[in-house]
Amino acid sequence: MEPTTKTETLDIEGMTCASCASFVEKSLSRTPGVQRAVVNFATEKATIDYLPTQVTPATLKEAVVNAGYGVMERAPDTSAADRQAEIDQQKALAYQNLKRRFWVATGLAILIMPLSMLMLWPALMQHVNMRWLNYGLLLLTLPVLLYSGREFYVSAWNGFRHRAANMDTLIAVGTGAAFLYSLAATVVPEFFTRRGLMPEVYYDTTATIIALILLGKVLELRAKTQTSAAIRTLMGLQAKTARVVRPGGQEADIPIEQVQLGDIVVVRPGEKVATDGIIEEGHSAVDEAMLTGESLPVEKKAGDPVFGATINKTGSFRFRVTKVGADTMLAQIVKLVEDAQGSRAPIQRLADKVSAIFVPTVVVIAILTFVLWFDLAPVEARLPLALVNFVAVLIIACPCALGLATPTAIMVSTGKGAEHGVLVRNAEALEKAYQVNTVLLDKTGTITRGEPAVTDFLPAEGLAPGQLLSLVAAVERQSEHPLAEAVVRYADAQQAVVLPATNFRAVEGKGATASVNGQAVLIGNLRLLEEAGTNLFPRLRSAADQLLAQAKTVLYVAVDGQAAGVIGVADTIRETSAAAIHQLQRLGIEVVMMTGDNPQTAAQVAQQVGITRYFAEVLPQDKAGKVKELQAEGRTVAMVGDGINDAPALAQADIGLAMGGGTDVAMEAAGITLMRSDLTGVVTAIALSRQTIRTIKQNLFFAFIYNTLGIPVAAGLLYPVFGLLLSPMLAAGAMALSSVSVLTNSLRLRGFTPLKH
Repeated sequence: MEPTTKTETLDIEGMTCASCASFVEKSLSRTPGVQRAVVNFATEKATIDYLPTQVTPATLKEAVVNAGYGVMERAPDTSAADRQAEIDQQKALAYQNLKRRFWVATGLAILIMPLSMLMLWPALMQHVNMRWLNYGLLLLTLPVLLYSGREFYVSAWNGFRHRAANMDTLIAVGTGAAFLYSLAATVVPEFFTRRGLMPEVYYDTTATIIALILLGKVLELRAKTQTSAAIRTLMGLQAKTARVVRPGGQEADIPIEQVQLGDIVVVRPGEKVATDGIIEEGHSAVDEAMLTGESLPVEKKAGDPVFGATINKTGSFRFRVTKVGADTMLAQIVKLVEDAQGSRAPIQRLADKVSAIFVPTVVVIAILTFVLWFDLAPVEARLPLALVNFVAVLIIACPCALGLATPTAIMVSTGKGAEHGVLVRNAEALEKAYQVNTVLLDKTGTITRGEPAVTDFLPAEGLAPGQLLSLVAAVERQSEHPLAEAVVRYADAQQAVVLPATNFRAVEGKGATASVNGQAVLIGNLRLLEEAGTNLFPRLRSAADQLLAQAKTVLYVAVDGQAAGVIGVADTIRETSAAAIHQLQRLGIEVVMMTGDNPQTAAQVAQQVGITRYFAEVLPQDKAGKVKELQAEGRTVAMVGDGINDAPALAQADIGLAMGGGTDVAMEAAGITLMRSDLTGVVTAIALSRQTIRTIKQNLFFAFIYNTLGIPVAAGLLYPVFGLLLSPMLAAGAMALSSVSVLTNSLRLRGFTPLKH
């Protein structure tokens, strides 16, 4: 028997770059009993699959602490909303602290910069004691290092202790080198003058670099907060109270946390539904847009399910609570979005590999830059030039943008998908959806509604349609057959008069008979009609043949032994199916249909929705085989289904999409769940995935091209030809700008809208 694996999610504190996330991930992965660990820098969460028989949550937290980072503690029974509120509060405090550090660094840099400029004015320097000026600059710079920039040095030291380097290593080494050089020039200027060198100081460089990097951090943290806006929006949808019916019939408003299974809850017009349940009494129209993205309210009556956070629009009703807390639909959606945002897309592996070797490589390049400038520059300027270019290389090469490129886009897009009723299980599913070039649709319940409906009602000549429909419905109300239910639904929609029926008798496999208003009514298949000795009129026989040619089921009606009409019943196509299939085809995707029906029925449905290729008479156990058949043709296949018998095919496909009205088994096997039971969600999912992956590729391009071009310029490549050197302060500004630009590009996904038909 395989040992049971559990999953733990930890909120990590103190991470400043993608390399930090890598440190934590490695520390967790090395812990005995951990099967898999994924740390997401953008969400600041670690998701760990572990064996509880070998490791405990406390040990996992200890591994994070040993890596030099913290874990935000939370009570085990904390609700998702409270947990998110606590995290938001912690982030708000961190944001305020970061802003204070930035303003301290900026204020001091504004003082340090003009004082440093005095050295450029010989006339002024005659009246200033150079040594005392340097000591003054030193005193102004120390708070910048010890307060504003402290975390960079602490993080770099933690990395050094673990024999690793991160983004903060580059900042700490760069600014630290400039500061130590300046400190030496201030305290022992004779060391430089004896060698014919000017004891120059770079306090302005140190302070300004830290201020600019902190500015980037402030903008970055502000933008990162916006990427998780979807989670906070979902959390805010939850009702705060519920009106519960107490014993004796009294109604009382209680906090949502006190609602229990089996409680009867009253919902009035305009109120939010408190939690999930089944309507016991009343009817209404409920706005379920927050679940499905569907703008039109859904009619609800006794026996229908309702979901927490949806909005009651018209009537009032009472429902019995079936799910509370973490088991509700809203809580499950929030959990799914959180998991997706914390997952890693395969495209991110490239960035992870580059980040792992990038910092050590940059340190080597910076050292080589220092050596070359020290060797080749004029003697009187070689040390300052070598130092300035050394610092510029370290600062501009910080791979922060590289670490943000993928997770920020994933965070925004998965949240945006939830808004439109598309729930993405993980980032890998989103990337797979981008690669899809073939969509395989199960017919029943996917293209069609999955339930029979009356399409044609043809009474014999001389009979009033309404009168005949009332007779037929009276008989079918006594039956539980799906075809009988379809006839009753049609009669109710036509507002047919409800009549009582007596002497009801079901004839297995053939139909039913009963007496209605003293008339003998028979409804069933042709065999039942023939056994009763009833002959069809030529007109009715012709109509029945036409219905059969259209692959419809035909019900024959007789009243008092005379043929009275025929009824066509079929699994009707959803109104949105043809338009959605057309949209998929416009996206360059081939749409293939699969059904267990005969070829004639399959051809009829395929023709109506614009599909040219289909598989007919496919048994449930053969559906996965059809997916393999398409994959063998070199296709990347998305399978769309809703039933238990679709689960193997959903799992076999490159990406499975389960319709929201389907079974839990189908949803478990799928990478993407569509909350709306129609194909428009498939179009939305694929369009969203394409826009997301395009954004990620743009982000990675910007990050790579920035570092690729920036490092040679910072090293002085343009100096021999153009006489240009990159100031470390400009390098710091460019580095901060690159991270903000990647985040801003990811935030453009918040403007995603589904394709219009």
